[in-house]
Formats: sequence, structure tokens, C-alpha cells
Amino acid sequence: MPPPDRRDPKPSVKTREILGMPKLRLARPPVSTTTARLSSREEDLPSPSAPADPRVHRIAWWRWLALLPFGLLLRAWGRSLRFDATPEDIRNYTRHDVPVAIVLWHNRLFLAAEIVRRYRTGRPAHALVSASEDGAWLSAFFAMGGLRTVRGSSSRLGREAASALVEVLQSGRDVGITPDGPRGPCYDFKPGAVIVARRTRAPMLLVGAEFTSSWRLKSWDRFHLPKPFSRVRMRCEIIEPEQLADRDAGMELARSRLLALNSDR
Repeated sequence: MPPPDRRDPKPSVKTREILGMPKLRLARPPVSTTTARLSSREEDLPSPSAPADPRVHRIAWWRWLALLPFGLLLRAWGRSLRFDATPEDIRNYTRHDVPVAIVLWHNRLFLAAEIVRRYRTGRPAHALVSASEDGAWLSAFFAMGGLRTVRGSSSRLGREAASALVEVLQSGRDVGITPDGPRGPCYDFKPGAVIVARRTRAPMLLVGAEFTSSWRLKSWDRFHLPKPFSRVRMRCEIIEPEQLADRDAGMELARSRLLALNSDR
């Protein structure tokens, strides 16, 4: 008699809904935004129905159950923050005529779900997250906050990730990119965000956040964890596709403006 199958059982559709887990779909190939070359041929793009890539780490469904209370706490934490923004900043944040590439430094990632919830209502967003094991947990956190993810980074699965981000933007959805992620150096602007924006002619929405009170983690980017109920000064600028006509000049412009919007460097 063959030995019993001891693998984790897959949860039912109802169980996934209770846990707040995303619906089961055929996995898409992961992506990266730091690839210097992207093919211009449609047939070179990854197939939407391609099988899950074994190089992408994922967490078992039962770990979602352990994450659920933590996810609910973080969601309430984010909603307790008081965002201050000028009318001009709000106009930029809420631009809905075209999909945008939301660009923010890695140490501001805590704010990503709240930015989408408060300012990008009705516009689905996909965040670029590393294909690593740490990225699997971050992907789960984002899913609980209402963000979908594209898995990949400059060090793993770069071309596939960039192609998937291009496809997301072309379908009318926003993407979120941390140009210094996933391992830094901190505030090092890699070219992926500009490459994807140029390929799709999508505006880049640069995010600035100044914290009145936050904890700084001992990570490579000194990650900001804003204290509950604290104020965050939100700033935003848009770089139009025409400003990215020259890639190198566009990269320097985006880097300098993103640094200016975040004054703690």
C-alpha cells in the first residue's frame, strides 16, 4: 500500500474567502523592473496562462490563518494614520485618466496599501515584490491590504517581471515599484521603473512621505514604521511620458525629484 499523502491540503474556495486569501488563479510569471533590455515583440512576452515558476517562493495556505490577526492589525494601523496633503498633491495622487506607475522608496512601503485605498479608489494596483521567501510574506501582507503582487526583482527573474508589469499597465491597472528594492542600496534608483514607464508611456507618480513620528527598523533601508495615529505629510509629483524620452535624463530627473520629496536621506 502506498504511504499516505502528507502534503498540506488545499483550502476550499469558502475557506480562502474566510481567510481573506486571493482567489485561485493560474500563476503568472514573476517580473522585475531593473532589466536594461525589454523585447518589443508581443510574442516575447510571458504567457498569462504559464504555470507557476518554482523559483518564486510562496507561503502555505495554512500560514494565512496565522497571519490573519496580524494583517487585520496592520490594516487598522494604516487607517489610523492622518495624511496631510495639499490640493495639488491630492490632484496628482487621484489622477485617474490613465494608469500610472507609483514609485516610492522601499522604506516607505508601509504606506503603499493606504495610498491605493485613499487615493486610487477604483483603480486596481499591482506591487512589485521580490521572488524570495521574504517577498512571499510581503506579498501575503499586501494581499490582506487589497494589493495584488507581481513577483520578481533585479536579482531574480528580472525580464519576466518587467514584462508582466508592462502587461499590467497596458490592461489599465496601476503598478507600484520601489526603485531601490529589494536589497538596496538605499535610495539607489535602478532603471526598471523608467524602463516600464517608457515602454507603456505611463506617467510616473512619485510618492513623498515625511513622518512626524516613526520607528526606524535596523534593516538595510532603515524602514519607516509610522506610529499609530501619527501624522504623515504626503507629497506627490507626476513625471509625464514626454519627460522620459531620453532614458538617462529621465532616470536622473526621477531620482532627483524622488529624493527631494523624501527629506530624511
